[in-house]
Amino acid sequence: METKEIVRGMASKAREAAFELRRVSTARKNAMLLEMAAALEAAKPEIDAANQRDLAAAKASGLAPAMVDRLTLTDGRFRAMVEGVRSVASLPDPVGEIIWTRQRDSGITIRKTREPFGVVAVVFESRPNVFVDTAALCLKTGNAIILRGGKEAIETNTALYRAVKHVTGEAVQFVEIADHAAVTELVRAVGLVDVAIPRGGERLIRAMCEAALVPVLKHYKGVCHLYVDDRADLGMALSILDNAKVQRPSACNAVECLLVHEKIAPLFLPMVRAWAADRKVVLHESDQDWEREFLALEMNVGVVGDFRAAVAHINRHGSHHSDAIVTNDGERAAEFLRDVDSACVYHNASTRFTDGAEFGMGAEIGISTDKLHARGPMGLEELTTYKYTVTGEGTVRE
Repeated sequence: METKEIVRGMASKAREAAFELRRVSTARKNAMLLEMAAALEAAKPEIDAANQRDLAAAKASGLAPAMVDRLTLTDGRFRAMVEGVRSVASLPDPVGEIIWTRQRDSGITIRKTREPFGVVAVVFESRPNVFVDTAALCLKTGNAIILRGGKEAIETNTALYRAVKHVTGEAVQFVEIADHAAVTELVRAVGLVDVAIPRGGERLIRAMCEAALVPVLKHYKGVCHLYVDDRADLGMALSILDNAKVQRPSACNAVECLLVHEKIAPLFLPMVRAWAADRKVVLHESDQDWEREFLALEMNVGVVGDFRAAVAHINRHGSHHSDAIVTNDGERAAEFLRDVDSACVYHNASTRFTDGAEFGMGAEIGISTDKLHARGPMGLEELTTYKYTVTGEGTVRE
């Protein structure tokens, strides 16, 4: 059977499952999620063994360290993944929520209500937790999901799928075909797939967008900035920098560029260099590619003349993902939060908080830097669209 037939067959089954999910109660969806969490815990030895096989193959093939880190399913990450499923089960169900109601003089009543997309296709690289997070979010919102992971995580993803498929049925489909043709077929399955969400590097995302005939929710890369103002607490700034760069440098919300006000540069930059030497962070302090995403212990450093120059630099060179200011000037902070055109903006806090779980969403299906439909971490509400239900009593338009 050809790839096109296989993928479209899966999408057809997912479409049928999506119609069935519309009628499933919140209580039943929550029960499914709890069963899913328990099934994952029961299968942990098999999942761990599969992840070790993937890691061995990845290291042997010379996979980039950032990708190896994302592929690694530590005990802590496994626990967080499972608890994320339980957290999603505990959250309010957005499906059926009445957003607003209007009574019209014509005699009709209009209600704007939330409802599922239908079928969501998620294509991801390395991170096996994406499989579980996205499946949980889609089940809670009554969406069927088709998952296609990268070849570097095939063993882990297969083990995860085997662990949960008896709970999820055909509402969760897993594409095992490594050929990129499978991705192309998914994003061109108009009428079967309602939205596609890539979770991976810029190359994957651009390829999906170029091939897609269905809507794509995405961010291309995370070139996140930390601007240290001349009115900042420098100890606080260094602490935030350390967290934003070092805690998990392979994450898309890690800081990739530090901007420093010229008035404090003579004092603060030596502190930064000492920190970098201690934490083994490579600093690029010359005129360089400001739009580079390192995903490693490297970062750009620049000096700006004033606050407005920092805002202009971020809006020009950033990826509109997550950007932060450290300052004790409340008025300047408010201007930064207003004027920086990014999905998430921070004052005196690390950019590492751009995450569905940290935002109280239980988990996330991705982070969007788009401005239509969803922006920032995408949780349950972002996996719904809406419809208008209109009722009358034999009412006709005059």
